[in-house]
Amino acid sequence: MTSKSELSAPEHIQELIHKYPVVIFSKSSCPYCHKAKNVLKKYKLDDKYYVLELNELSNADEYQNELKKLTEDRTVPRIFIGGKCIGDEEDLENLEKDGELKRLLKEHKAIEDI
Repeated sequence: MTSKSELSAPEHIQELIHKYPVVIFSKSSCPYCHKAKNVLKKYKLDDKYYVLELNELSNADEYQNELKKLTEDRTVPRIFIGGKCIGDEEDLENLEKDGELKRLLKEHKAIEDI
């Protein structure tokens, strides 16, 4: 993967969501982000999962502005599965309750049959 310092925010976002089956754009102090990460921890995604903590970036606003262009929302967490935004932690929790999260994770080869 290219160094993030060599990429613009839009390029880095695209690189991440195409390289990893599951990506969360997060802030380490956000309780909703923690909830989303805890849901995903249950699935042992290992190297199929990437979290980018926006509060650790000097250009976090650029990332959030680009996420707004892509998803119509700049809040975190923004969760992508298979290159598509599924929404925030509430959307993730609803997918899990409906059994759809496991199906999506399998479909995008983030998990094996469990």
